[in-house]
Amino acid sequence: MPKAVVEIARRGAARLALAGFAVAALALGSLTSSASALVLNLPNGHRVSVQPLRGALAPSLHASAPLLATAGAAKLEYHGGPIMPSNTNYAFYWDPPGGPSYPAAYQSGLNTFFEDLAHDSGGVQNVDSVATQYNDSAGEFANYDSHFGGAILDTDPYPANGCVAAAICLTNAQLRAELKSYIQAHALPHDLTHEYFVLTPPGVEDCFEASSIECSAGSASPVYCAYHEFISISGGPIIYANDPYVTGIEGCDDGEHPNNKPSDGALLGGLSHEHNESITDPEIDAWYASNGQENGDKCRTFNDTTEFGTPLGTAPDGSRYNQVIDADLYWYQQEWSNEGLQCRQRLGSVGAPTVTRVVPKIGPAAGGTTVTITGTGFAGATAVKFGSTSAAKFTVNSSTSITATSAAAAPGIVDVTVTTPAGTSAASLKDHFKITPSVTSVSPTSGPSAGGTTVTITGSGFALGASGTIIKFGTTISKSVNCTSSERCTAVSPTHEAATVDVTARVNKVLSPKTGADQFKFV
Repeated sequence: MPKAVVEIARRGAARLALAGFAVAALALGSLTSSASALVLNLPNGHRVSVQPLRGALAPSLHASAPLLATAGAAKLEYHGGPIMPSNTNYAFYWDPPGGPSYPAAYQSGLNTFFEDLAHDSGGVQNVDSVATQYNDSAGEFANYDSHFGGAILDTDPYPANGCVAAAICLTNAQLRAELKSYIQAHALPHDLTHEYFVLTPPGVEDCFEASSIECSAGSASPVYCAYHEFISISGGPIIYANDPYVTGIEGCDDGEHPNNKPSDGALLGGLSHEHNESITDPEIDAWYASNGQENGDKCRTFNDTTEFGTPLGTAPDGSRYNQVIDADLYWYQQEWSNEGLQCRQRLGSVGAPTVTRVVPKIGPAAGGTTVTITGTGFAGATAVKFGSTSAAKFTVNSSTSITATSAAAAPGIVDVTVTTPAGTSAASLKDHFKITPSVTSVSPTSGPSAGGTTVTITGSGFALGASGTIIKFGTTISKSVNCTSSERCTAVSPTHEAATVDVTARVNKVLSPKTGADQFKFV
């Protein structure tokens, strides 16, 4: 795919939440003010799932009171439609020349979020894991199998205004037409494993219809923060969410910006919410409760305890955060779990710590490596272990960060775990630490190319005896090895051409790193 079509955003280039739509199978007239969001059957025949602006009147109902939310205890119920078994996400920026500009770090911040989400894919440490309990009649589950398809920069000009609630005002039909046209023109994928997030800059607003009565939060008729729906076309549906710019708009963005970027407002104002509702209800006919709420709606309560849960900490700029994804800090709503009938920040054991990153990921068997452990729920930690070996010492820096020093241990790849009164972190690929044998000196440091020199090797992590440690001179294995302790071995040099080589030790399939102190010269 040409770079001009899809710009794949990578972390080095500069490193959507509370606006979703509740799916309502109920007739519009039967929805009440207790619903946090609802499904609208628009006059043009399209069906959208809407998250109203906080305090807004119920769209299309002409209600006399604002919509309020409650988590309640009603389970999400299955209604026969499909879920998304995986999700490849595209950030779709509609940015024609001469149009309004995106604020600095808005696009890069959102691209980083999608990258982070993909990096931690498969884990249980963020809200995407909550969706994995929901499946469909085909036997598919809404797996946390996330990928970033890339950032799309659409430079097509905006069409003539279809509505009148803003200087640039686009209708739902115009947004759909542009997205469909672009995807088909560039042969982009569209099915139940891909989703497009339409992200317009400030000053570009949209309305459901030309009547301009129900429009985006920044317009003259503010009703909604965002919505999601799908476009049915040959080859598979286009799953998409419309996320107009809502950063700084009260009712969509509460001002908690742990990254100190305008992209934080987009996550608070709809993107994460819509993402999770799309996964569990992409065609608005799968998982929703009897009152019409989808998984995001049930936790969009405007009450910190249920909507966000317990904060994990405070970011450098003073903002709270409740998600740590690929070591980056985020603040956006929880998602509903039928397991336990509650809103949750993650599917893992409630309260138990999680380890999401270990830096560095390698250290010698002698111990002494200072390791930074990132995760969640570290407050009150009582133990840190590298495999079965307790850390020599550790310091709890915050609820998401611990500094620990590795102790002497046998070589191998181990899980770094954290224990608190709430439990012990579950092992995962993210917590691996490689303990290596090490060679710190060889004596003598030279010998004839014919081999036969008995060399004393000192270091750490050696296995006792003649077979547990493999010693190599360059790429050639010594056929005579004897290790009398974990710190001392003797090996007879093999035949080798004249050269200076590294003497390495391999124990439990782990190889010692090469250093200047392990060299032996064949002469």
